[in-house]
Amino acid sequence: MKTTDLVKVRNTLWAAADELRANSKLTPGQYRDPVLGLVFLAYAENRFETIRSEVEAKATARNPATIADYKAKSVLYVPDESRLSSLVNLPEGQDVGKATDEAIKAIEEANPELKDILPRGYQKLERSTLIELLRLFAPLPTQLEGDAFGFIYEDFLSNFAAQEGKGGGEYFTPYSIVRLIVEILQPFQGRVFDPACGSGGMFVQCAKFVERHHDSASRKLSVFGQEKTEDTVPLAKMNLALHGLSGDIRQANSYYEDPHNAVGAFDYVMANPPFNVDKIKKDQLAGDKRYPFGLPKTDNGNFLWIQQFYAALSPKGRAGFVMANSAGDAGHTEKEIRKQLIESGTVDVMVAISSNFFYTVTLPVTLWFLDKAKAGTPREDTVLFLDARPIFRQIDRAHRDFTADQIEFLANIVRLYRGEKVEISEGSETQLKENFPDNKYVDVPGLCKVATRAEIEAQGWSLNPGRYTGTAAVDERDVDFKGNLEALFEEFTQLSDEAEVLRSKVDAAVRGIIGA
Repeated sequence: MKTTDLVKVRNTLWAAADELRANSKLTPGQYRDPVLGLVFLAYAENRFETIRSEVEAKATARNPATIADYKAKSVLYVPDESRLSSLVNLPEGQDVGKATDEAIKAIEEANPELKDILPRGYQKLERSTLIELLRLFAPLPTQLEGDAFGFIYEDFLSNFAAQEGKGGGEYFTPYSIVRLIVEILQPFQGRVFDPACGSGGMFVQCAKFVERHHDSASRKLSVFGQEKTEDTVPLAKMNLALHGLSGDIRQANSYYEDPHNAVGAFDYVMANPPFNVDKIKKDQLAGDKRYPFGLPKTDNGNFLWIQQFYAALSPKGRAGFVMANSAGDAGHTEKEIRKQLIESGTVDVMVAISSNFFYTVTLPVTLWFLDKAKAGTPREDTVLFLDARPIFRQIDRAHRDFTADQIEFLANIVRLYRGEKVEISEGSETQLKENFPDNKYVDVPGLCKVATRAEIEAQGWSLNPGRYTGTAAVDERDVDFKGNLEALFEEFTQLSDEAEVLRSKVDAAVRGIIGA
């Protein structure tokens, strides 16, 4: 199918499905999982039908085709009753919801690896809504190719996340942010880890990166994830399956649990963790090797996440993750942890992103990149700071993203800094020539600056790109009020403690003098 046709199909499908939801009594959250389950069934039927004639051609009366024959082709076996073409043609009056739940049960029984992945509860949907959904998705197996289903699944995840607002952002990181992280991280092969994996978008974009470089993601990548919310784990597993990936995704609270024995185990770490989380039980973290620089006193989880990402890296590993802006300038115990991280020589690239890229927060964020392989290279004592806040495409009043050429341009700045060959397939050549006419990295005021460790120390160990690139103006609406308030409260608490100690010393000294 042509790209233009696929775009039309994707838009038409969402518009139709969304209209059905709007005319039902369901919230986006209630509607999401059943719809994604039907996308999955359509994909499974498509893959099954693609090789069915080949498998059956080799079968005989004595040796009929078996489930194992399909598994040998890396295809799910789809029983007759699990095919959308069967469900949409059920006799009038039959319980469609019950039949759809039984279709899910049958495909899981034929393919045990799907156990607890696919959604249930189709009997709870209004009959008219379910029938229309089946009619919407039933033609897809014969109309689309395998990759198209992955795009449709991503579209639906993104659109549901937008409708659900803050709740949706907990399982979905916007595509353009993930793509930028992947392009800078460059996960060509190895073990990839996301301890806050949501619906698995980081893994999918890693796979697409490998495929863009003409290799097989299933052969080159092994993916491992953790996700706190039980209902989100199946979304990730379905997402992987729709993109031809398998992975080890566990339900776990990453602050306290480490089911993958992560320390030093991974070539790449990617994540968009929750920001500024409070009330973490730090007494349960004492002695945990995932926090090598110590526990922050402030009631904020940002530097617990940052240490987890650092600790999970193998000796040559790279990490790329989203973080609240306040972490770059936080003081006292958080500053001490940040100083140790910088002194380890691992911090490689910092990218400031403007506001309105995320569903969870409207505030700007910073992308952090760590690289343990920097040791012994010309970059060992430096950090590249990129201020990408002026770079974006305005989608609507409340949302922004990056275009493909903007992502390529930002990633190319990093490639020049690393001494690597640039890529221009997405159209970033003009921007490169304007800013780097000799095709070599140079500091560009307001855009990028390579700072030495001494310069960073002189800035109070700040990792705020604007301090280095010369971009001073900050919109008051873009201030991380909660993060800054927590930092000020920690400073106030520390000063109060010091004042109390000083008061006791003065009191003791005065009493000694007057003989009291």
